Amino acid sequence: MKTLVLGASGQLGQCLKAVAEKRNITNLEFPDETAGNILDVEKLKTLFAELQPTHVINCAAYTAVDKAEDDVDLCRLINKQGALNVAQVCKEFGATLIHVSTDFIFEGNVVELLKEDDVAEPISIYGLTKLEGEIDIINQLPEHYILRTSWLYSEYANNFVKTMLKLGAERDELSIIADQIGSPTYAIDLAAAILDIIISEQKDYGVYHFSNEGSISWFDFAKAIFEISNTEVKVNPIPTSAYPTRARRPKFSVMDKTKIKNTFGIEIPYWRDSLVNCIKQLSKN
Repeated sequence: MKTLVLGASGQLGQCLKAVAEKRNITNLEFPDETAGNILDVEKLKTLFAELQPTHVINCAAYTAVDKAEDDVDLCRLINKQGALNVAQVCKEFGATLIHVSTDFIFEGNVVELLKEDDVAEPISIYGLTKLEGEIDIINQLPEHYILRTSWLYSEYANNFVKTMLKLGAERDELSIIADQIGSPTYAIDLAAAILDIIISEQKDYGVYHFSNEGSISWFDFAKAIFEISNTEVKVNPIPTSAYPTRARRPKFSVMDKTKIKNTFGIEIPYWRDSLVNCIKQLSKN
């Protein structure tokens, strides 16, 4: 088996590299953005011909949620056409695709755990284009795993945890949204789950949900970050209406992980335990 990671320089790509090194998994390839450009089909074919991967993990995506509302064409090009390109090349070379998607494909207006077959009704361009990418993969390539995740963070790249730690060091008081509920996901845990799926050699293809266990608001998340990191800052809860953004966010996007746990026997850590691990790593760095 050989696994090719596209979008290798991003947060999840770096986490996959870290987990693979820790587990002494050596059959992963991490091409740079030029060689692994998901918008350049000919370059992808050259890469696949050279490496002959059995599995491909697509971490590449347009994720600037607010900017996407004004940058629709580029967002769709990367999240829809890019995903389709990867699926088509996987099909040509007989590779299985693991594609990372998002909770933003849901409207999030009902307080119930979201299952894989629940109706997708995105309320942002980012969510819409990610859903379009999912649909194209499903229609193009039977041998796929689509993993929807949420509130991704780690010691790598830019994310909520690192932003809060930076702001907490600079300010005495912060106002954080308290009426959007979801599940934070430590990208190291997601990377581990992806590798577990590949190593299992099972062929239970389809859509799966993965996030850390438990559900909280952004306000709760921020408070926990400061508590665990011993950062003295006052945190005020505010409604979404007090902090308008270009893109709308789901109010409730807690996903049901029963399917991935039962199918692959994956144990998912509780969100706070994973946050403690991340902050420990950040303090070492």
